Amino acid sequence: MYDLVIIGGGPGGVAAGVYAARKKIKTVLIAESFGGQSLVSADVQNWIGTKSVSGFDLGKMLEEHLRVQGGLDIVDGDLVEEVSRAGENFKVRTKNGKIFETKYLLVASGSRRRKLGIPGEKEFDGKGVFYCSTCDAPLMGEKTVAVIGSGNAGLEAALDLIPYAKKIYLIERSGEIKGDPITFEKIKASGKVEVILGAETQEITGKDFASGLTYKDTRTGGKKELALDGIFVEIGAIPNSDFLDGLVELNTFKEIVVDHKTQQASSPGIWAVGDVSDVLYKQNNISAGDAIKAILNIYEKLSKH
Repeated sequence: MYDLVIIGGGPGGVAAGVYAARKKIKTVLIAESFGGQSLVSADVQNWIGTKSVSGFDLGKMLEEHLRVQGGLDIVDGDLVEEVSRAGENFKVRTKNGKIFETKYLLVASGSRRRKLGIPGEKEFDGKGVFYCSTCDAPLMGEKTVAVIGSGNAGLEAALDLIPYAKKIYLIERSGEIKGDPITFEKIKASGKVEVILGAETQEITGKDFASGLTYKDTRTGGKKELALDGIFVEIGAIPNSDFLDGLVELNTFKEIVVDHKTQQASSPGIWAVGDVSDVLYKQNNISAGDAIKAILNIYEKLSKH
């Protein structure tokens, strides 16, 4: 029986693990890997206290910090597949068949980027294909880039890129911009952005790094090519909350709805932080801060009992 199970090895999960260990909460942390979505980033420049670090090295730093903590059990290389109630407690089952019983649960399982599912996307992931403009826009200085998707995430990515890129193509499959009109007006005012509507991306091309993409004009059926230095895919994210469906309140995006003062979910005994929650801004530093907030709240509850 644990006091706490932490699910996730990104900045939120690791921050929670470090603080849980320092508070001497009997805890097990379960993670497939360490680093979260930043693992694919070539250069992370906004992790506070570190001027520049690769996503891979950031993952190593997080793991090393976690492993030097005393009194913390770590199960890595595994995924949580099911959480169920066991009286007043919870039962957690992993993909590898391990079962843990716990009083409390902190979910920091993050999200996964919605992918295009086209040739070249997987091959050039982190090699010219990016999913985080906040992380990777500074790499695009004086380069030509494309943002795929015109929802709010796509428009914000274009905004992030404007101070750096020489030219930005905003590519949208439908015939209209889907994001906030005010944000779109800011983008148009930059003079750097060319909007291509009715463009269905077909393939990402390149050699060692992505250098272009092919798209189909949905109005004419013709195929066209763009020469590019970077491609930002911004067609949404999918929260990793499936194993909690029916146990906590989820919003329409399948994010766990939380009280942002404490990070508590709708079901007593469950907290959620980071991209799996309905936090407004999806950022590493925010995930870590929210996780610390959650651990302090959990510690208060354990102390009362």
